[in-house]
Amino acid sequence: MSIFSVGVSGLNAAQAGILTASHNISNASTPGFSRQETVQGTNIPMLTGSGFQGQGTHVVTVKRIYDEFLGRQVLSAEASASEMDSYLAQIKQIDNLLADPNAGLSPALAAFFKGVQDVAANPASIPSRQSMLSAAQSLVARFQSIDQRMTEIRDGTNSQIMGQVTAINTYSAQIADINQRIILAQAGNQTQAPNDLLDQRDQMLKDLNKLIRVSTLTQGDGSFNVFIGNGQPLVVGTQSYQLQAVASRDDPERIVVAMKGVGGTTLTLPDSQITGGTLGGLVAFRSQSLDAAQNAMGRLALSLAQNFNDQHHLGMDLTGALGVDFFNLSNAVPTVRANGGNSGSTLVTGMPTVTIDSQNIDELTVSDYTLTTDGTNFTLTRLSDNVTTAITTVPQLVDGMSINTSTWTSLVAGDKFLIQPTRVGARNIAVGFSDARMIAAAAPVRTSAALANTGTASINSGTVVAPPPPNPALQNKVTITFTSATTYDVLDVTTATTLATGVVYPDPLPATGGVVTYNGWTAQITGNPATGDVFTVETNANGVADNRNAMLLGALQTAATMLGSASGPTASYQSAYSQIVSEVGSKTNEVTSIGASQQSLVDHATESLQQLAGVNLDEEAANLLRYQQAYQASAKIFEIASKIFDEIIALGR
Repeated sequence: MSIFSVGVSGLNAAQAGILTASHNISNASTPGFSRQETVQGTNIPMLTGSGFQGQGTHVVTVKRIYDEFLGRQVLSAEASASEMDSYLAQIKQIDNLLADPNAGLSPALAAFFKGVQDVAANPASIPSRQSMLSAAQSLVARFQSIDQRMTEIRDGTNSQIMGQVTAINTYSAQIADINQRIILAQAGNQTQAPNDLLDQRDQMLKDLNKLIRVSTLTQGDGSFNVFIGNGQPLVVGTQSYQLQAVASRDDPERIVVAMKGVGGTTLTLPDSQITGGTLGGLVAFRSQSLDAAQNAMGRLALSLAQNFNDQHHLGMDLTGALGVDFFNLSNAVPTVRANGGNSGSTLVTGMPTVTIDSQNIDELTVSDYTLTTDGTNFTLTRLSDNVTTAITTVPQLVDGMSINTSTWTSLVAGDKFLIQPTRVGARNIAVGFSDARMIAAAAPVRTSAALANTGTASINSGTVVAPPPPNPALQNKVTITFTSATTYDVLDVTTATTLATGVVYPDPLPATGGVVTYNGWTAQITGNPATGDVFTVETNANGVADNRNAMLLGALQTAATMLGSASGPTASYQSAYSQIVSEVGSKTNEVTSIGASQQSLVDHATESLQQLAGVNLDEEAANLLRYQQAYQASAKIFEIASKIFDEIIALGR
């Protein structure tokens, strides 16, 4: 090789360095670009009598400066940060809704019970009664408004899930396409990497990873495979697999993610496999926060309405009629949905029946359930913690529900139903009537002592403890006549039926402590009766000024009627609502904190990667000067070689 060839090799190497530095500078702001540098090597030296003489240089490759380990750290942190950002954006809507001092439930709940207290203070006042009905309407409207807003958030989540699935499919198709281009580029020279194509693919993967957490596996041909969840393939070489947003087989109102397989079949992916990224945040928000919050509001509405109805039944209205349902719960019943994969017959007939047990309503949870069969037996699974219960009796009480499987007539192993006990509770409650006179503020019975009594015994006002049977015997007149100072007889005057004779006082049977119980009411006698003393329990005729039942209705505001435990109910309506607000607020703070820490990890990992792979304009400017000087020095070789050649020619003349 001549001195000219050595100079040419230097010029080419310097030119390659200038081009690489210029390429770096031009793409300094290009997302995902990794800086490049030329790698030079010496040409094979020539053996001469005086030893090996150098033959110049050549550019071995243009190297992409990138660290795969740091890149994976960035991907992992970004997937988690995007998930928390998505989760936070959604849960903030619920947090703001429930905690709002005006739009939340607390003011409507307080206003309703204030209306009840006003009726208790003025039981005969029609305006007070009308005000109570208006407050009840407002409370129902507030329940419905909160539920409607949560339903809108649910619909919005469904729409966003569909949008994210579309975006994921777009990225997976693009990655499969660029895999093909990388394979073709490397086919021409297996030792040279298509740096810019690799950067583009990594940037696409980075964008995809912000939508859903992905993992990759690099192949020998330069392509890589992309996986989600527990190894479900999204991209394999040049083939991309499409995700689909489909209605859940359990609940058609719920959009879930499925993977389209060979032959067009779809496989629904469990929520647990949709993690990371915006899509993972949406799915986690819905299953962890939205479902529980909406179910909790439904439970609160059902509990309040049922408790109020139960007490209202024990009262009497202005017309003298016994109390009826104050709240209408005919549409606020548990939702039972047949799974779309069930055998055909159970999609229409043979449904199990599920009702709320009014006596155990405090045991309701905020979970949904699945009821499955193996063809013979039935198993109920609480989805919040996967606790299972075998259904062995008909009906069987579980968590405040009465479940009857005898109506499930078409048993096929594997068939199942989704049970949502409280989901529509807040949506579908209503006020049961509009006539203010129907508010049962009075107690339906009253007691009295005969004026001719000579003893010192007295009887309390009496309490109604249970709704009457179909026979309105609660309104029958009953007398308690002492045949001696220590015994008495009980007579139903209305039906001329002797109920008991010779009952010992003060420890009568079947009740104790001077208590007489009959047909839904109880009255207590205290003191020292005399022979011939008579006490009467009868219908509270014309009891328009009686407020005893209204006071008991008002007492429900602070009574522990919810969140049952082994020792009974533990929370009032307000405390139960406060718990909902607290749980949503705590989750919001938790997601905010996790999101901030994940973003810090993203910033740190990105900074570390940029320090290695990012373009430093000052450094590249220095490289340009260095390669310029190398180019000029290589050009100088030609000038010197030319002079030497000219002198050699001159010597030969």
